[in-house]
Amino acid sequence: MNITEKKIDNISVIAVSGRIDSITSRDLEIILNQAIDTSSKIIVNLADTDYISSSGLRVLLAGLKKLRQKKGEMRLTSLQPVVRDVFEISGLSRLFLINKTLDAAVNSLQAMQ
Repeated sequence: MNITEKKIDNISVIAVSGRIDSITSRDLEIILNQAIDTSSKIIVNLADTDYISSSGLRVLLAGLKKLRQKKGEMRLTSLQPVVRDVFEISGLSRLFLINKTLDAAVNSLQAMQ
């Protein structure tokens, strides 16, 4: 798994490529928590993520909860079909705001003031 982070205006964009599983989810958790500490708007770009396990779902859900406690917002974007299926089957697609493209996620968060 590879994780990169960049800023678009005041939005932290975390891009994850590869597999998010029990071995790699800790790395995502560290980076996500650091982003939550410095930003109230976060996008997790999963365009290059080909697998997510329950450990990865737990990390994203914990991050969403932590971010909402500080009145922040998170968007997921560009989910591959197999990853989208995991969110649908687990019911988490009802908790997360999922955008089809990075631009749509950015626009959605920029529209919030």
